[in-house]
Amino acid sequence: MDTAEFPFADLVERLDHVSVAVRDIRAAAGVAELLGGRFRDGGSSFGRDFRWAQWDLPGGKLEMIAPVDLDDEGNFLVRFLRERGEGLHHLTVKVSDLERAVELARAGGYEIVGVDVTNEGWKEAFVHPRSAAGVLIQLAEFTDGPPPPPKTLDEVLGP
Repeated sequence: MDTAEFPFADLVERLDHVSVAVRDIRAAAGVAELLGGRFRDGGSSFGRDFRWAQWDLPGGKLEMIAPVDLDDEGNFLVRFLRERGEGLHHLTVKVSDLERAVELARAGGYEIVGVDVTNEGWKEAFVHPRSAAGVLIQLAEFTDGPPPPPKTLDEVLGP
């Protein structure tokens, strides 16, 4: 592949997961099962303002994200759900070099927001939907680790 014609060719490792915003992960979990998903992992965000759960699918992963407090109008997911309803929130692409991916995206005219490189284990930036055909794209640089220890959805989400 000609990297001059496709500058991201050497940076994009894979489409890591598709993330869906939902009001209640437990209530929506049947969708993952319908797609042949096996529960993988989940937990709370670093800021503890939303919960996430992931399922392994044939050929990829599905993630569901839900706000911890549906009445918190300051929460980005509450606003998203109010304005758009449940559905696709973002696509996450694993990149080998986030800094270079951001540089190339900006040079290509894409609007980059939410750059966070404070965590060495998970660096991220987002391509704003205004410049990406209406889709929020998360560019993430991270090292693949061993699979998480087996858990259930109830163990991850708690009571």
